[in-house]
Formats: sequence, structure tokens, C-alpha cells
Amino acid sequence: MLIRSSNQGFIHPCSSEITPRAAYEGRRDMLKLLATGVAGAAMASWAGREALAQAAAPGKLAPLKGEKSAVAGAQTMEKLTEYKDATSYNNYYEFGTDKGDPVKNAGTLKTRPWTVEVEGLVKKPGKYGIDDLIKLSAQEERIYRLRCVEGWSMVIPWVGYSLAELIKRVEPHGNAKYVEFVTLADPKTMPFVGSRVLDWPYTEGLRMDEAMHPLTLLSFGMYGEVLPNQNGAPVRIVVPWKYGFKSAKSIVKIRFVEKEPGTAWNKAAAQEYGFYSNVNPDVDHPRWSQATERRIGDGSGLFAKRHKTLLFNGYEAQVGQLYAGMDLKKFY
Repeated sequence: MLIRSSNQGFIHPCSSEITPRAAYEGRRDMLKLLATGVAGAAMASWAGREALAQAAAPGKLAPLKGEKSAVAGAQTMEKLTEYKDATSYNNYYEFGTDKGDPVKNAGTLKTRPWTVEVEGLVKKPGKYGIDDLIKLSAQEERIYRLRCVEGWSMVIPWVGYSLAELIKRVEPHGNAKYVEFVTLADPKTMPFVGSRVLDWPYTEGLRMDEAMHPLTLLSFGMYGEVLPNQNGAPVRIVVPWKYGFKSAKSIVKIRFVEKEPGTAWNKAAAQEYGFYSNVNPDVDHPRWSQATERRIGDGSGLFAKRHKTLLFNGYEAQVGQLYAGMDLKKFY
């Protein structure tokens, strides 16, 4: 983990500085290793990560199945990411800053009992036990692409229902313009909470029309099972047209507010992580291109296959109208 300091005090590190940039650093590192004749050691390192991933297999968690969703854009014919990859290569900074840390450390998370509190500008605030929240609507399976700002992506079968179903039940007031998500921040079960990486608890937010869009998923499972801890158990948001850090994990509060809420990475580095964070190949991160991505499971480092990044992660037909008339480079 990189911690920077200056005469003006602590400066939040960016996600790219905490986690190696596999999309291009893998190539650079491999070339260095080849030049020094120690490529075999690199291959052994990748083999070690693969061995860790093999420990994860479907069928170990409680089943949670759903009917195939009829929501437009909720299905894809793309090849699914293997379960072992989707559950062992994660961003979840409460459990560590390396991609392999969450699967090793998240076993301490206790997901029962669990309560999600709905508050703010709503007619019907309240608290929902996780099992009651699951039962609010029929479960659907949706196959979504998940794109991360670090340049990697996955295709995952999520299980849940549209967040709009919950929003309709709690009846927001007319001045509720945004929805804020507050995640668990328990230093007893999350070893990196309290570190200076981010401002805890991790918070995220959506504009109301984004939250109400039928593609925005309140998810409780993946691959026909309940969510693994490292993937955001027991409840998370999945917003498939935005970068992955917008999809808040292990949610404990859903708050309806009038003004745009501060969000974790925007507070840490506003010049790099905007509030909207829509996937856009034409808006580069200040230090790397977002024009291409690599699919986890297609190879790594020097051997990674590159894919062209699609506007709105391929969901332009479904969500493009939400941003009609907006400057997508200004409102990144």
C-alpha cells in the first residue's frame, strides 16, 4: 500500500496507486522479467494466484436462484466469467488493497443478523432485516458486465431485483433528488477499516432517475447462490453502466437526500473519480487510457487479451437518454 505525505498533510492515494495497473504494468513487468531471465518466477507467482482461486467453487453457499429477467438489457450472450475468478479477484478495500486480499480476509464478516435502514426524504422510512428485504420482490437472474476503472471486466450472473421496487415502497418526497448508500464499516470484522486509504464508511450515490432505472439492481446473490462475503454480502448495488466502485457493497443504510452526496472515491480524488463515473472510452483517467479493457479469465499480464471499451459499458441503448444534453466529459 502506498501512503503519500506532503508538507500540507496527508494526501489520499488513488486506487491506481494502491493496486497495480495490470492492464499495462503486467506487460512491463513481464518484459523486465524476460530481460533478466527470471520469467519462470513470474509464472510461479501467477500459478500461486490460480491455486488460491481454485479454492473457490460454486455449491458451497446457500442457494439463491431467480427467474430469467425480462428487463431490456438484463441478459447477454457473452461468456460468463468463471466463479473462481469472480470471487477471488476483487476490489473491497475494507478487507485489503490487493485483488487477492478480500477472498482471504472477508471470512470475518458476519452477515446474519443484518439490517438495512431506509431514511431521509421518504414517507415510509424504516428498517429491514435482510431476509425481509430479499422477500420484497421476486428474484431475477441478470447477466451483467462489470467494468472497473483499473481496466478489467467480468461477466457475472447476478441475482436480485430492481432497486426501483424498494424505492417505490418507501415513497420518496418530491425533493429527494439523490439516493445515498452507506456501507458497513466495522473494524472488528473488516481489518482495513480505520486505515487512511479512504474516508470510512464507504459511501456511494446515484441520481434518482439512475436509481429508479430498471437495470439498477439490488443484488443478494450471484451464480445462483447468496453473495460471497468478498463480493459484497449480504446486499449490494449493481449499476452495470458505471465503473464498479459505484456499486456499493454490504449496505447498511439507504438515504434519500436533496443534494448530491459525497462519495468515497470522489472525496479522495475528485480530479480522477467523478460522481457519475459512467463507463466512457473517450474520458481517460489522468494517468491511463480507458479505451480498452481486459476480461478476467482471458489471460493475464503479457498474455491478456484486450477488448474495446463500450460507451456506458454497452448499455447505451438502455441508459443513454438519462444523460441527454449533458457534457459527458465534464460530468464524468
